[in-house]
Amino acid sequence: KMTQQMRDLQLAQARKPPGPSSPNAAKRLYRNLSGKFRVNYTSFDEGSLVGRGDKEKLRKSYLFQSNAALFEAVELQDLDRVQEMLKHYSPEELDLNTPNSEGLLPLDIAIMTNNAPIARALLQAGAKESPHFVSLESRSLHLSTLVREAEQRVNELMAQVVNEAPNADCSEKEKQLKAWEWRFRLYKRMKAGFEHARVPDAPSSVHLSVASSSSLQVTFWEPLSINLAVVTKYKVEWSCSPSFLPLLGEALIDKLKELHFTIQGLVSGTAYHVRVSAYNMKGWGPPQASTPPFAIPSNWREYDGRAPRRRGQAEALDHLLGQVKTVHQHCICHEPCKNQPQSRKHSVSKSLKHLFHPGSKFLKTLKRGLYLTAIFYKDDNILVTHEDQIPVVEIDDTYSCLLMQDFLWLTKVSCMWDEILWLRQCVTVSQSSCSCILQTRFKMLLAISQMQGLLGIQDLGQVFFEPIKDKQGNILIVTLKEVKTNQTFESVRWVPICKLQSSRKSVSSPEEPTALDMLLISVQDKLAYHQRSSHALSPGLYLGYLKLCSAVDQIRVLVPEQLPNILCHVKIRSNPNISRDEWEWLQKMASVEEPVPTETGTDRFQNPLFQELQVAIKELMTLVNIPLQEAKDFRLYSQEVLEFGDQVSFLLLLPPSDDVCTAPGQNNPYTPRSGFLTLPLQIFELGEDR
Repeated sequence: KMTQQMRDLQLAQARKPPGPSSPNAAKRLYRNLSGKFRVNYTSFDEGSLVGRGDKEKLRKSYLFQSNAALFEAVELQDLDRVQEMLKHYSPEELDLNTPNSEGLLPLDIAIMTNNAPIARALLQAGAKESPHFVSLESRSLHLSTLVREAEQRVNELMAQVVNEAPNADCSEKEKQLKAWEWRFRLYKRMKAGFEHARVPDAPSSVHLSVASSSSLQVTFWEPLSINLAVVTKYKVEWSCSPSFLPLLGEALIDKLKELHFTIQGLVSGTAYHVRVSAYNMKGWGPPQASTPPFAIPSNWREYDGRAPRRRGQAEALDHLLGQVKTVHQHCICHEPCKNQPQSRKHSVSKSLKHLFHPGSKFLKTLKRGLYLTAIFYKDDNILVTHEDQIPVVEIDDTYSCLLMQDFLWLTKVSCMWDEILWLRQCVTVSQSSCSCILQTRFKMLLAISQMQGLLGIQDLGQVFFEPIKDKQGNILIVTLKEVKTNQTFESVRWVPICKLQSSRKSVSSPEEPTALDMLLISVQDKLAYHQRSSHALSPGLYLGYLKLCSAVDQIRVLVPEQLPNILCHVKIRSNPNISRDEWEWLQKMASVEEPVPTETGTDRFQNPLFQELQVAIKELMTLVNIPLQEAKDFRLYSQEVLEFGDQVSFLLLLPPSDDVCTAPGQNNPYTPRSGFLTLPLQIFELGEDR
């Protein structure tokens, strides 16, 4: 009766006709439908259709084809085709959770034939089990009915084939007989799979960690034995009692791409016990208690009650900038100033050219001086002028020995490209009472305004961490910006980078290339640096290594080339939170001046964070090419956990105090392997905040 009711329901919805007439026909239908399935239904000639009714029929036909193709792929156990469909089409396009005329879903067929690879692929795509199977009895009865009816149909067709004389009708009956024999074997295999299956074992492992002062993170792994039936969901339960009476809450996990769950809304300082159970078509298996057996929601800040270091800093800086603007609002510098074209000393010929070209233009060649260039790129293309030159404007024809300080000042200006006009106005008033430093910086602002005006865009991007210097006395400051939309610019056009490099005619010798030639030669490296410097770390807790080296005019910091906006680091774990207990242990270790944990310690150190730090320190020392025995003199920074948002946090590993910063001429016996570079500290700080 239940089977008949399901069929009546499905036939009323006109979802799917009976199966193919033979196994070979099933394969042909599946192959044909799969081919058609790759054609989006909107590619048909909809101009010949009339009204919404015909379009709706076309949409339903498309959904039927996709649904039928998926069912056939699962029934024929074609894993490659199933994965291809799930990769290229959404669950809605596949009609993934709509039962067929037998009341079955694709996932039902996969798990009852114990096809674990297909079942897992369907589960990760969001497939569900049929809601009609409300109990073990209902599933068993339904399968028995399908087997019995298929067997009856086989017997009927076999009798007709035996008794009838050979003719066209007989040939058709033989095809139907083969199809029903194939389906009969499928249903028997599904019934046997259900009968032999047992409930799954407990999850092989359940790990409990403190995610915040009000949440716990539960990570679990599949059972070692699924007992002939794929696990389709998990249940996470939590309680303040080890007996789980009373139960405070539970959550069902049926999206199995990642086996973890965060329990939210817990009370800080309260101990919670957690366990996890697995489910298959035979029911729930036994629960697995977590390791450790309980955890207390907390955060390292609760140890001494300190507030976040950066709380309110952004608002305070915005308020301060507003106050500065208010002070300058009514002074003479508030009057707009015009862009003044750059000119070289005693350049009469250039003055004559302005009679014919009144507006400022990009430069084609460099003479001794300081210049600004802006590199805009999209995929493998770069913006150039109509003369196929990278946009360059002059800052000044001279520069002082304090250029590095002016350059670092310019990197800070790059955080407020939209305020260049206002900054120029302020510097205009001040330069009358100040040295050549302000004059150089004012000329930098003029060059920026000129570049912005010529390109028709305010944001020039990120300043590359070091200027390009050549032997002819030219210094080129480079800005980099990736364009991800079809943005239009003035006076420039897109060309492939390789074409620009091959077509440029160098005016210098290979032994002494000009700054522009040096830029073209290294442009891919600079673009790669720019892209890598904007990458973000995945959520987690990291161990960072702080190593500085000083020069005459700057301090530089060691960073990895693959992620230059972050210190040298290794990942400790995926959970970024440091609990109060973990931080208390770190404080005790620092107070008694314990060495960093590089070797297996005594029982008093046996906690998860200690073991994680052991692994991370060994990996980090190998990364930066420092012998592990030297790490015994290193120390963990115990003043705070460095937090970058809510998802990334750092513990710092510091060398001995005398070795934190290498002075000029000081010998450094341990040089990092390739793959590292040193950035000016101010550049690193800006990259860290981006």
